[in-house]
This record gives sequence, structure tokens and C-alpha cells, in this order.
Amino acid sequence: MKRRVLVPWQDIEIPGDLRADYFDGTGEPPAELGDVEFYVLPYDSGPEPAKLIAKMPSLRAVQSLSAGVENLLPLLPTGVPLANGRGLHDLSVAEHALALILAAQRDLPRWLRQQETGTWAREHTRSLADSRVLLLGYGSIGKAIERYLVAGEAEVVRVARTARPGVHGITELPALLPEADIVVLILPETPDTRGLLGAPELAALPDDALVVNVGRGATVDTGALVAEVSRGRLRAALDVLDPEPLPRDHPLWTNERVLITPHIAGGSASFYPRAKRLAAEQLRRFAAGEPLLNVVNPPST
Repeated sequence: MKRRVLVPWQDIEIPGDLRADYFDGTGEPPAELGDVEFYVLPYDSGPEPAKLIAKMPSLRAVQSLSAGVENLLPLLPTGVPLANGRGLHDLSVAEHALALILAAQRDLPRWLRQQETGTWAREHTRSLADSRVLLLGYGSIGKAIERYLVAGEAEVVRVARTARPGVHGITELPALLPEADIVVLILPETPDTRGLLGAPELAALPDDALVVNVGRGATVDTGALVAEVSRGRLRAALDVLDPEPLPRDHPLWTNERVLITPHIAGGSASFYPRAKRLAAEQLRRFAAGEPLLNVVNPPST
């Protein structure tokens, strides 16, 4: 009997010894999931698809299409490997981070407001070139962002959890923040990163510095950020927030020093072809008994 897999698309190659059912995160999933052995989670479909894991007693592997999987790990049965979408979002998120930075530095929201009223009022703006940019998080996405920043002739300062040659450790932040023009967060949400940029850290930034977050919203203390932008000292460009979605009456919505997008950095047109190629390769490996790529919870040895 063919082993059963559950995948979100019908237009990917399924190895001949596997039998596929499909669930894209909308509508009703298949009624019976007890014999599903490999589950490719739909992307950007909310929390409901992940709850199906509890209905899959035969599960042998799970593939997430997100880079951050901290919410999935507690749902997995012991011994079931979880692979993430490492690499799928690199260019999408990097493009969006660059767009946020340039929009904020070159004051694009202001010019769009002027366009609506037919106003022609010129003024010189800030620049990315020659700015000192702290990258908080130096994984594959951070490296992709760095390539754009270097092309824009910014000075890039790399920061990661642990110091290594060419990369500062997170413990060095107090010395680095006062010299930063722009801070870009590309961090997962963990006990160590939650609230990492809090009131003391934000206060250490120079006047008019820009805080950009394309990682997880909880890595920035929202209340402290509201206080800094409300008194006109800092600026922010945010694709992720805490909470999400941001309440309609939240003060960040109406602050002209804040640019907000609704957690869309990873979802560009380049993502889905890359995601389908990864899922097809993982299914091939699963069928052949080969190790999966990007496993985040390898078994203890």
C-alpha cells in the first residue's frame, strides 16, 4: 500500500510510491487523517492547519514553509522531525526590508500624501548610503539583506547571538546602539529574544534612528517603541508587530514616523515556486528514505 502524504498544492511532483491528498488551508481538510505520514503545512493560513497534527497518529515527518517554527515544536509527537522553510524567504524578506528602509529614509509616505492633494513641496531627505545599519540576526535572511545594503553603500554591522569573526555578539549591543542610524531585526521569537529591544535599548539609539522589524514582533517592546516615536525621537518601519493584528485604535497606525505593513515580507511571487521545489525534494527524500533538509529538531544521539 502506498504511504499517504498531505500537501497544499496539486501541481508538484509526487513520488510513485506515495499517495497524496491536498489541503491548502482553506475549506475543510480531508475527514480521515490517521494514516498520513508526511504533512506539508500550508503557508500563511493561520493556526488551524497546525492543529491537524494531533489527528495524525502515523505521522513521520512535518514540513513547514515558514522559517520560524517555534509555535510548531510543542505540537509535534516525540521523535517526529520538523523541517522548516529555511532559504525560501531570504530574497522576499530582504526585498521587503530594503523597501521599508528606503521608504522611510526617502520619506515616501510624505510624497504619497502630497500626491493625493496635488501638492508640489520639495525637501531633501535622509539616505541609505553612508548610514550605519545594525543587522540583529545574521542567518541566511540577514545575509541576503546585507547584500542589498552593501550595494546601497551602507556600513553594515552584523550582530548575532554569539560573537564570531566579523560578527558581534548580542552582549555588545549597548556599545553598538548609540552609533546606529538604522537597526534591522531579523530574529525568531524565543525567551532570549522576546523584548530584546526594550526601553533601555531604544533609549540608547541616537535621535531620528530608524527601527526596522521583519523578524518577530515580540522582539521589540511595543510600549517602549510607542513612547519613543510619539515624542518624535525615533522612527519605525514594521512588518511584524506585537500584537498581531494591531488593533485598529493603536497609536502606531496614525503616527507619521511609523510605516506599517501587515506581516507580508515573506510572501512575494518568488516564494511559491521555491516552496514547491523544496516540498517536492523533501517528498523525494522521504520516499527514498534519505535525510530531510532543514530539520530543526534532530533526534538525540
